[in-house]
Amino acid sequence: MGIVDVVSEFCTLPRTRRHLRRRKHFQTVEMKVLIDCDGCERKVRRALEGMEGVTAVEVAPREHRVTVTGHVDAGKVMRRVAYKTGKRVEPWPYVPYSAVARPYAPGAYDRRAPPGYVSAAAVADPGAAPLARASSTEARYAAAFSDENPNACAVM
Repeated sequence: MGIVDVVSEFCTLPRTRRHLRRRKHFQTVEMKVLIDCDGCERKVRRALEGMEGVTAVEVAPREHRVTVTGHVDAGKVMRRVAYKTGKRVEPWPYVPYSAVARPYAPGAYDRRAPPGYVSAAAVADPGAAPLARASSTEARYAAAFSDENPNACAVM
């Protein structure tokens, strides 16, 4: 054991690279891209498959949705798709029905959403989507025909 070994135990310097790069976290990036035909789908898929860190690319042309998984940055993925394809790219603005308490509330329901999805604004900020509330008179009439009310009127 020499003097260099003794000194190196007390001094820790990076031995390999001057600036150590951090590895990006494994994540899933969902985005909305207008896909008209098979050629558009192929163009989007080729733009993403050649990217470093991408492990899987899923394209759903009917929903206009592209899902990318891997060690990537969401901003870089969207910029690359926009640059390579010339299409407008935005983050996936919808969530499944199961993630929202009242998917048909006025602020949550979106007619442009694909089947089974609602606007993500209702989940992010529940106060932004005003819920349709029944007045006390409407609640009384609804309770009169409820199955849970033992004194309710049964109309069939």
